[in-house]
Amino acid sequence: MTIDSAATLAIGDRDPELSKQLDEALTAFNAAATGVSDQGSFSVKVIDNDGELVGGLTAWTWGGLCGIAMLWVREDCRKDGWGSKILRAAETEALRRGCDRVAVSSFTFQAPGFYQRHGYEETGRMLGIPGGHEDVHMFKSLAGSSEDK
Repeated sequence: MTIDSAATLAIGDRDPELSKQLDEALTAFNAAATGVSDQGSFSVKVIDNDGELVGGLTAWTWGGLCGIAMLWVREDCRKDGWGSKILRAAETEALRRGCDRVAVSSFTFQAPGFYQRHGYEETGRMLGIPGGHEDVHMFKSLAGSSEDK
């Protein structure tokens, strides 16, 4: 297939169809390059007695790695241990899915200390986040973790 000069470049808001096509194309490329095609995703959710969201987590899995995309707990519930319970549930699910490690990033104004208290180690930082903040990248091995025994 040849792309000629008549191809069109377009910029716009988030495009769900484009996201789906890119996901499929990159998944196929990654599987061909690595021989690993065990991609998946999961979520953990806590709902209160009124049906309101207390907190939750979304994650992806691939090749034995779990990547935490988002973890959030409602402000009035943050001192009740829900963040820890959600994170432990996600780590347990990651193990069940065959993952032996987890990666996450958290801005310095969010919760890098929370993850470090749960055994995550910093692997790098991205500078230049507004307000002088940084994006802290972290990693945890689940193999042999005392929390998982």
